[in-house]
Amino acid sequence: MKTRVAACQMISTPRVDDNLHIAEKLVTEAARQGAQLVSLPEYFCLMGQEQDKVAIREAFGQGPLQQFLSELARRHDIWLAGGTVPLEAPEPDKVLNTTLVYNPQGELAARYDKVHLFSFSKGQESYDEARTIRPGTQVSSFEAPWGRVGLSVCYDLRFPELYRAMGALGLLLVPAAFTYTTGSAHWDILLRARAIENQCYVLAAAQGGKHENGRRTWGHTQLIDPWGQVIALLEEGEGVVVGEIDNAYLTKVREDLPALKHRKM
Repeated sequence: MKTRVAACQMISTPRVDDNLHIAEKLVTEAARQGAQLVSLPEYFCLMGQEQDKVAIREAFGQGPLQQFLSELARRHDIWLAGGTVPLEAPEPDKVLNTTLVYNPQGELAARYDKVHLFSFSKGQESYDEARTIRPGTQVSSFEAPWGRVGLSVCYDLRFPELYRAMGALGLLLVPAAFTYTTGSAHWDILLRARAIENQCYVLAAAQGGKHENGRRTWGHTQLIDPWGQVIALLEEGEGVVVGEIDNAYLTKVREDLPALKHRKM
């Protein structure tokens, strides 16, 4: 069984309406190319200052961002992974950075709250997501017609134990907004490592360019196969990466090299 999937690369702005317009355009293009599952990048709806996401946070199950994703999935008859949406946290000054997946009927199929929060300081560059984000506590995956799909977000990529906890998967999603500094050093290597060690496809939708808030993201949205080979890649700028996942090839890789069966812990 072969399934066409797509990842959208964006350069999101501090203006939600502009970002939703671009996201809709890219998802529409992905659907036009036959994608049955489409992923948006982390922070697809807003890339402003740290507190801006708190101002637009939504209660789980309601709000214009969630409605936008649901309607887009239903309109194009696709599975849609909504990058991340800021949802209400118990603290009034924080959010949960949440991936929401909608099925072709526009119904919520899965939720994942980002577990690992990014912190980095080097020279003039400094980030600390914990200032405005509450970490999630649970791994998450869902069943799709072509197999099991695991959910993760950006910095999670550095923690292989998260993916091991999901069990056997056919596809991993990694919506992200990797910085240019860390992305140029580690993004491609880590993505290929996760594909190889889990013997599954990896679809990584990224932010990719210079943002109005001064941040520069690495991009390199891509689809990687279970042998660690890059099937499709967009280095920088807005666009769509489209490719096929092949269950027969995934099975062959696992039969030729049964590493998952050889695990001792």
